[in-house]
Amino acid sequence: MVSGRIEQRRSRTGNLGDLSMRDEFSVLVGGKAGDGITEAGMIIARLYNQLGYCLYQYLDYPSLIRGGHNFAIVRAAGKKIGAPRDGVDYLLALNQDTIDRHSWRLRESSIVIYDSDEVKAPLAGGVGLPLKTFAKESGAPPIARNVGLIGAFSRAAGIEEEIVEKVLRKEIPKAIDENLEVARRGRAGLEGRGDARVDKRSYPCCPVITGNEIFGLGLLRGGLDAYVAYPMTPSSGVLHFLAKVAAEFSIKVVHPENEIAVILMAEGFAYAGKKAAVGTSGGGFCLMNEGMSLAGMAEIPLVVLVSQRAGPSTGVPTYTAQADLPFVMNAGHGEFPRLVIAPGDAEEAFFWSAAALGLAWRYQIPVVLLSDKTLSESAYSFNVEEAREIPEFGPVLWDGDGDYRRYASAEDGISPLAFPPRTGAVVKANSYAHLPSGITTEEARAIEAGQDKLLRKERRLVEELERLKTLNVSGDRRSSTAVVCWGSNKGPCGEVGEELGLRVVQPVVVSPFPADLFREALRGVERTISVETNSTGGMAKLIRSCGFEADRLVLKYDGRPFSVDELEERLLEVGI
Repeated sequence: MVSGRIEQRRSRTGNLGDLSMRDEFSVLVGGKAGDGITEAGMIIARLYNQLGYCLYQYLDYPSLIRGGHNFAIVRAAGKKIGAPRDGVDYLLALNQDTIDRHSWRLRESSIVIYDSDEVKAPLAGGVGLPLKTFAKESGAPPIARNVGLIGAFSRAAGIEEEIVEKVLRKEIPKAIDENLEVARRGRAGLEGRGDARVDKRSYPCCPVITGNEIFGLGLLRGGLDAYVAYPMTPSSGVLHFLAKVAAEFSIKVVHPENEIAVILMAEGFAYAGKKAAVGTSGGGFCLMNEGMSLAGMAEIPLVVLVSQRAGPSTGVPTYTAQADLPFVMNAGHGEFPRLVIAPGDAEEAFFWSAAALGLAWRYQIPVVLLSDKTLSESAYSFNVEEAREIPEFGPVLWDGDGDYRRYASAEDGISPLAFPPRTGAVVKANSYAHLPSGITTEEARAIEAGQDKLLRKERRLVEELERLKTLNVSGDRRSSTAVVCWGSNKGPCGEVGEELGLRVVQPVVVSPFPADLFREALRGVERTISVETNSTGGMAKLIRSCGFEADRLVLKYDGRPFSVDELEERLLEVGI
């Protein structure tokens, strides 16, 4: 839905000085696949980062290597943010398509800068520069058009040339002299068109990185030894990141032939005593279901990152959704304990990916980190100082006394671990119903005893989770209207909750569901609204199964995330 709060216009003049006193900025840069839009967006984010702004970048692209329409929205503010707005202050266009698709986002003061070599029907008042010509005359490759656009933008935004050069030297080390020349020519093209300036902010100058990279860092913090994955959007960024740093952190990163091999190989690592994680999306996780059941029966610790995209089947593979919650919570056949965690922002992604490894090994269970395209592929100002301290969850290890029994009965259901080749221990991993020794059994009481053991472990896990922050409450805690959200919707819901005076309740651990905390969070609430990016209200169904009821649903299922503006409008429509 296009926000009704943004008046649609086709002609603007845009004074460069009108934006100088804004407390936040939004910049849209667009072109086709192959134009370097992702890189351009990250460079713009890092320019504002140098000026003390908190950053969020949303990336939109089709499933094409070349062509199509790609764009990035960079939002810079003096406070913590986690969602885009609809309107933009700067529209940077490398092609006509960008102008045509996004002119509705412009405000009266917005600035439009475009490549006049490509854009033939510009908006009145926009600034056109021959960026393709600049790149050619500077001896730079055609993709350097994006750098020329950034140079022009930096002049319009009042960002000092020294900051631009510093960021470009770091981000584009190859052919840097040629790229700097293109940037200078783009910047010079805005001379005499105003004297803009941008006020500095005080947000810490911390890294601007993607959610996938943050998941990778959290896994490393949790003691990761091996990461196994078959590339599948939108989780592939974790594989790429960990492969790049594998030597530095002495971890194994493996790309097998398919997702069945992925999960079984990871379980092989775990059997040998190595902390392993895998990454995929819904389609790949389908293939991992039998492996999930194996982990449940054989009590193999495993972390699975499932980053959701729109389905069913291939769906739209480069767009977002929150449609896999019921599937993930019930993945695998039979009954066995599993933990499902849905982080909502960068700091939660870091904390819970580290904690997931510890909890998987403490309780010898599969743990699912449930992300989505929005959280995984968006970029954030990540301040590790804002992340919670990671608790230590050491595994229960065999002390070497007596005969080793892999599935020894215990009051809390947790059997001591040993790994081959351990002297004096024969280590079994059995997918069949088994005795404490690990020997297969079909005896009725033994089968029942084995299942009781798994259930004791789950009860102990619930007790452990009560000591962790598994649910967040923000906004106006006294409000009688509560917005329930999960995952990446934490960002827009948090902002709108503050703006409209709503209570915002966000479960982070979704299985086992923290029903007591949820009940306490809703104390005094008269109306509950569930906000989700799916068409059937998966969270609303989950809370109903736990004895709670959502009065209204605000759903979005077009593959795009909620913007702050759109969500505010949708909530007002349901009469908050």
